[in-house]
Amino acid sequence: MSKINGKSVIREAAGSGAPASKSRGLSSDFVFDMRALGRQPGTFRDEARTARAPEAAGSGLVLVPADADVTLDLRFEAVSDGVLVTGSAIAPLTGECARCLDPVSSTMEVSFQELYLYLPGPGEGEDDDEERFLDGDLLDLEPAFRDAVVLAMPLSPLCQEDCPGLCPECGARLAEAGPDHGHGEDVDPRWAALRRLEVSDQSKDRQES
Repeated sequence: MSKINGKSVIREAAGSGAPASKSRGLSSDFVFDMRALGRQPGTFRDEARTARAPEAAGSGLVLVPADADVTLDLRFEAVSDGVLVTGSAIAPLTGECARCLDPVSSTMEVSFQELYLYLPGPGEGEDDDEERFLDGDLLDLEPAFRDAVVLAMPLSPLCQEDCPGLCPECGARLAEAGPDHGHGEDVDPRWAALRRLEVSDQSKDRQES
């Protein structure tokens, strides 16, 4: 332990092992042991870790693949009522283009700051369902990571900014078909009878007028 600007500092080497969690089956890769902070306000600890992504981290057309490597760079600081976590995460993304449905892949970086409260004492309730709590001396970062990822996810991921999408007639990728792609007056045979019906109705209306 050392001191920086009057604050106690506990440094942990990057890539250090996660604590084994016996409480509620927490995923060890996103669980951090806060005992070293000693519940002393002002004490902080920096840690870098590579964690395996949890399942279903994302929404819609894009997500962070399960078990993919997530790089975490974090600071834990003891405050009067809990532990303040500030940090960032870098994770890979995979999904489908919203226009042409081709596979897309990229990398995203999210930042977050969350306060984890100490569990309330006997007779005290957990008033706010949105508040996060330590599990004894263990801090489970997975819910905060999920929330940050979902908020940062692109609603309509694209394989490229100007992706023209698919042809509404035949489903061909317009980026490959080229600007001359078209179907002229060709009509889907399933709609041919409807077109003949519309023409007959128009002729009848003209004759009656």
